[in-house]
Amino acid sequence: MRAVRLRRYGGPEVLRVEDADPPLPGPQEIVIKVEAASVNPYDGKVRQGRFDAGPDPAGPVVPGVDAAGVIESVGAAVRGWQPGTAVFGLGRGTYAERAVLHAWQVRPERIDPATAAAAATTGEAAVRVLDLLGLRPGGRLLIDGGAGGVGTVAVQLARRRGLRVLATASEANHDHLRELGATPVRYGPGLADRVREVWPDGPDGVFDVAGRSAAADLIGLVPAPDRVVSIANWEAADTGIRLTGGGGDAVAALTETAAALAAGELRIPVRTFPLEAAGEAHRLIETGHARGKLVLLP
Repeated sequence: MRAVRLRRYGGPEVLRVEDADPPLPGPQEIVIKVEAASVNPYDGKVRQGRFDAGPDPAGPVVPGVDAAGVIESVGAAVRGWQPGTAVFGLGRGTYAERAVLHAWQVRPERIDPATAAAAATTGEAAVRVLDLLGLRPGGRLLIDGGAGGVGTVAVQLARRRGLRVLATASEANHDHLRELGATPVRYGPGLADRVREVWPDGPDGVFDVAGRSAAADLIGLVPAPDRVVSIANWEAADTGIRLTGGGGDAVAALTETAAALAAGELRIPVRTFPLEAAGEAHRLIETGHARGKLVLLP
């Protein structure tokens, strides 16, 4: 099969399309024929070797953690799933023509593979943080970083849960946020003052998507530091905010995401690339200004 692989850590130029052996599923996994695989900031960290103590990988690495496609084989412990079913979900080595998924859900009818792939990691992260915050309908949520992949999905899933949403972005993305159902706020210095102009009492919770605002500024908006949940600002671990990089119920999150897609309540702007342009997609996502999601089409 064809796969994007890296043999050394570095910039986007280390990503090359090569021939690779197809993967095999573990007992509770499936293998899919990949129709679309999304590009996530995490993938860039893998490419840079951020999770490896060595100077280079021990062998070729296929990036990618989510995809949409059709089941080709199932693990020995998988029940109720058959080859030929269209699914989307979370896995490993998804920048390829075949990939393994460890959490998945049926792809809703009329939802194209690129949109489904774009919804997997973003939907899981959004649901995980919304569950941690536990806001009730009518609650006020500030999403700091609302125009990117996770932010775009988080705004819509929060609105679907009945929350009122303020979301930060550059002014060029304010119309985009309004279309999603959020009130836009310009990010950067003075953010707290701009939030209080809309909500004098502040939000009930903050979802820090981008990790660019000072933790102290976000904490100052809410009743207690743990009302800020971040998926990005790991340097603020000692401030009292909650950090999360996983650990939620991935299948339940994908189920909620699939329901939102099927109901037409979740729209994701998608820009697609062939496998050979994975490096270009990495360069674009690392600018921090990519609206919506970037997706590879094998």
